[in-house]
Amino acid sequence: MKIATWNVNSLKVRLQHVIDWLGESKVDALCLQELKLTDDKFPRAELEAHGYRSWFAGQKTYNGVAILVRDGLSVDEATVVRNIPGFEDPQQRVIAATVEGVRLVSAYFPNGQAPGSEKFTYKLAWLNAMHDWLAQEMQQHPQLALLGDYNIAPADRDVHDPKAWEGQNLVSPEERAQFERLIALGFVDSYRQFEQPEKMFTWWDYRMFAFRRNAGLRIDHILLSPALAPKLVACEIDKVPRKWEQPSDHTPVIADIHLAG
Repeated sequence: MKIATWNVNSLKVRLQHVIDWLGESKVDALCLQELKLTDDKFPRAELEAHGYRSWFAGQKTYNGVAILVRDGLSVDEATVVRNIPGFEDPQQRVIAATVEGVRLVSAYFPNGQAPGSEKFTYKLAWLNAMHDWLAQEMQQHPQLALLGDYNIAPADRDVHDPKAWEGQNLVSPEERAQFERLIALGFVDSYRQFEQPEKMFTWWDYRMFAFRRNAGLRIDHILLSPALAPKLVACEIDKVPRKWEQPSDHTPVIADIHLAG
């Protein structure tokens, strides 16, 4: 099963990009973030016409997450969850569904704005709630994949200029410690299970010709639970959509998992 994550930074603007990419990549499940539209505006019919069913949680202008699943794959409708249970939050940032026995969690982690800000405090509280919920989820769903825009670059090699970013939002010690707490649950970083080219990132600012200069960060990740990680056979960052006209500032990450056996 090929699974992927992509922050599309407005599904309305990038719908054709998503449809084109699904046709080219042939992924089985795609987790989207930053839909930036309400549920009634979600393009379910258009995606169904191209062979993908959808589960989503949206809101006006901001946030929003979805899971797209290729026709023919089984989805346990009874176990679909929106948002972190027990965590009061009006922002739509999480949706989970079980596809072919694999629990997929599509998550849009808070940005945080800046260490010391109210939004940073919210980010840390959200991360704590996510950690505790995932610990429970793995008990019920041993095969679990956490896909999304984490808004955390876990190490200096995930930052184009670590010195320039030192202490800033997305790379702060507090955020990296939260990433390591997820790893301590037994998760593995799919992308780092293989030898990868240097200076590979998933996000580039629209400003200052950042993509052209490859001045990016690796902040979109696919973490796999201990039961699922041994079935991982490949993981890659697909930079091609970032080159398209009017692109998202993020690009997809894909993991290939062999479930048989």
